[in-house]
This record gives sequence, structure tokens and C-alpha cells, in this order.
Amino acid sequence: MLYIDSQITNPYFNLAFEEYFLKNFSEECFFLWRNKPAVILGKNQNAYSEINLNYVKENNIPVVRRITGGGAVFHDLGNINFTFISNNPTNTFADFRRFTAPIIDALKELSINAELSGRNDLTIDGLKFSGNAQCKFKNRIMHHGTLLFSSNMKNLSEALNPRPIKFQGKGVQSVASRITNIDKHLKTPMDVTEFKSFLMKFVMASDENAALHELTDEEINNINKLMTEKYMTWEWNFGNSPKFNLTNEKKFDGGIVEVNLNVDKGFIKNIKFFGDFFGQKDIKEIEDALTGAKHSEEDVYKILANFDINSYFSNITIDNLIQLMF
Repeated sequence: MLYIDSQITNPYFNLAFEEYFLKNFSEECFFLWRNKPAVILGKNQNAYSEINLNYVKENNIPVVRRITGGGAVFHDLGNINFTFISNNPTNTFADFRRFTAPIIDALKELSINAELSGRNDLTIDGLKFSGNAQCKFKNRIMHHGTLLFSSNMKNLSEALNPRPIKFQGKGVQSVASRITNIDKHLKTPMDVTEFKSFLMKFVMASDENAALHELTDEEINNINKLMTEKYMTWEWNFGNSPKFNLTNEKKFDGGIVEVNLNVDKGFIKNIKFFGDFFGQKDIKEIEDALTGAKHSEEDVYKILANFDINSYFSNITIDNLIQLMF
């Protein structure tokens, strides 16, 4: 088994790193890694309905989609991620107990009684500290999970708290849970890096041939290539959002404006504006211009900037319309 205790905290790199080892190696693997603040989306989730877009933009928090299902999670340096990659073509998929058992056993060594709760969560006294997810590639299973150790709960709550926009779609929505940090339950204090080292040593202790693997230059170059071509792209992180309909209504100085839009694979397929606002020109011209555009603030802003918005929406600004659509 390959054991990697990663010191890299780039979320784009780390998700590429997992996929690279899943698809290009035959060895079984165990990784521990941390990310700088980031929102990590489940494979089948709608980015726009899961996150507080204003908050993540203002705080420069990356939003990155992973290759496993499940709900959105917030990573920071107070959270440790663990990954198992196993060669097992039998009924291992969705067997969360097998892969979480070493984590539960490690915590028992620290006098913490944790348990697998529901389908894919680990809890302490009913409080969630770990969410887990899996995917399969050929005969290989990848299982990974979060371990909230000393995470900033305020940032977690803010980043994963979408604004009250009415979304209807096929994306999997995250379930709000009561959560806790592991460090609150320790009898003997330790910091997150000490816990990470303890956990790696604990898992490696069951393998008499265990040795840490250092990433080679070739591996780093290949991971960087995958990171750049996939994980850092709008197409993967936002364009892969499932088809959804967005309905939103706001009252501005110029009146009430309602928008109904349909988004598929990150592109606006249909859009209609309604309301009691005034305007000299036909808003269908703007609707037609937006149809087919990327549902991204930057692209929509560029299109709207080509119009004298006040002629269509009296006393309403481009920024007002952006607020409405995102």
C-alpha cells in the first residue's frame, strides 16, 4: 500500500491528486491531506444552490467539484481529509463501515467514542465530524472523508449557506447537520498537525511493510496537468451543475423584477423577466442576448454591459440584475 502524508494545501491539486492515483496506479493507497479554505462540491450537485456565492467571492474561497457523490463540504486547515483507494471488484462500493473503521479505532486510542451514523457520517455523541463519499473506477474503489478537527465553524456555516433563492432541479442537496470538532473531545490536547501525524502512524502500524511515499517530479507534473485541464476549469466546477430552474424576485428602486431561467450544463437555455418595472425598450432583446450564455456573473455582466439597461429597466442597474440571477 502507498502511504502519502501530503503537505500540499491547494484544493485543485489535491482533488486531481486523488483522481490521478485512482486511475493510473494499481497499488492500494492511503492518503492524508488538508486544503486551504475551499468549498468541495459533490459530483452531482448544483453549485449555485449549495453555496453562498457572495461569501465565497468576497473571501476568495475556491469552489471545486470532486468525482464522488454526496453533499457539499467546507475544507480549511483545521480539517483533515483521508483517502483510501482499494482494489476490490466485489461488493465494496457503498461499504462505508470498512473504510471508516480505522478512523473509529484511531479515535478510540484517544478515548473518543465515535461511530458510523446513517449512511455515511461519523459522529461523536450524535454530533457529526466526518462526511464520507465513494466512487468506483474499473476494479478500484476510492473512499474519502473529512475529519473536522479544529475547523472554523462560522466560515463553514457561511460558505455553505445559500441565499434564499428558489431552485428546482435534479442536483443533490446537502443536508444540514449538527457538527463538532474532534479537538473538543480530546482528553489530552494536540493540534491538527499532531493529530494528522498520529492518524498516519496508527493506520501504518497495521502494515509491517508500510513506508511513506514521496511524490516524484513526474507524478507532480501529471497531477498539475490534470489540475489545470480539469479541476481549475469553469466547465468542471460550474458547467457540470445539473439542469435546474431558478426563480427569484427582488424589489428595487425601479420596481419589482422577477426572473425565471433554465440552466443546463452551466448555460442559460431560457430566461424571462417579469415585474411592475417600467422601460422604453422591449426586454426580449436582453432575454435573447442572454440565451445561450454561460450562467456566470462575469459573462452575464459583459452581455448586459452592451445595453443601456435603464432603457429596459427604468431605475434598475446591471448590478441589480446580477443580484437577481445569482
